Amino acid sequence: MAWIYLVVAGVLEIVWALAMKQSHGFTRLVPSIVTIIGMIASFWLLALAMRSLPLGTAYTIWTGIGAVGAFIIGIIFLGEQVSAMRIGAAVLIVSGLVLMKLSSS
Repeated sequence: MAWIYLVVAGVLEIVWALAMKQSHGFTRLVPSIVTIIGMIASFWLLALAMRSLPLGTAYTIWTGIGAVGAFIIGIIFLGEQVSAMRIGAAVLIVSGLVLMKLSSS
């Protein structure tokens, strides 16, 4: 169950990051509310996952899901730059996540 909590927490990190971008510095109400609720839910699920997962594993995977997810969302929905170096960086992050998962007991 801890891994499910962790993955959902990572997805919520993507949600709140996108909502924060859409809030325009917390000047728009609905995206600001989504950001705050998403953050609280994401942190809560991360905390639940950390009950049984090692800190290093849980935190690394949580931030990795958020980082790569935000990168992909930025490209698809916000028209952000795509370059070989940025894609390479995302591949390295995913590789690290896989290795972290494989190294967990």
